[in-house]
Amino acid sequence: MKLNPKSAADLSAQIAQSIRDAIVSGTLIVDERLPSEAEMAEQFQVSRPTVREALKRLAAQSLIRTQRGATGGAFVNRLSFEEAYAQQITTSTLLLSMNAVSFDTACEARYALERACAPLAATRRTADHLATMRAEIFRQGQPGLSDEAFCASDVTFHRALVDAAGNPVLSYQLAGAVEAMQPLMNMITFTARDRARIVALHGAIADAIEACDEVAASAGLTELDEETRALAAAVFARRARETPNVVKA
Repeated sequence: MKLNPKSAADLSAQIAQSIRDAIVSGTLIVDERLPSEAEMAEQFQVSRPTVREALKRLAAQSLIRTQRGATGGAFVNRLSFEEAYAQQITTSTLLLSMNAVSFDTACEARYALERACAPLAATRRTADHLATMRAEIFRQGQPGLSDEAFCASDVTFHRALVDAAGNPVLSYQLAGAVEAMQPLMNMITFTARDRARIVALHGAIADAIEACDEVAASAGLTELDEETRALAAAVFARRARETPNVVKA
């Protein structure tokens, strides 16, 4: 690849993109050793520090790993879904917070995706998934539980439901939906919600999953969707009354 010195992207970014493209296309395969820094510096006609910066970018995305020693160097990494979760969550959080996505839009997307997991979760759930869901329901019902702890428990409950579908692609896709959208939703609705109502809905969903009843599980998620939107509407209406010029989210 020839670098474009007039490009808005700096040289290290262009090198990183070139290597990333080769990995995605399969030109570079998993565990393949990349050329040395010196070889890449000569290939791209840049300095070794520029190549080093490009490799750092790729390592930050878990696309490559480095090994020391005589047989060391930079190698194409086998990226796992678990390793990619954090990036998915961070990206989703930034997109939602920076692009003023409406509450209804986020809610619609999140529950539509989660309902897609319900039929699979109802047939594939394990004892561990059910145990996690039950433990979080119990935790949510404890008096004195802080809002932060309730939110964290809420996320763990829905994470277990999604993972119960037994599909790593769905789990990855919903990492942003559950672990990015859910905390943002909780930040808006926590002052208006009735915890007992949320706990009851979670209990009904867990019962349906345990009974392998996909229809009831989906219906429970729909009820939770409607409850969440109603809570948000109440919060926004109160804010509008308190601050007449407030912009509805």
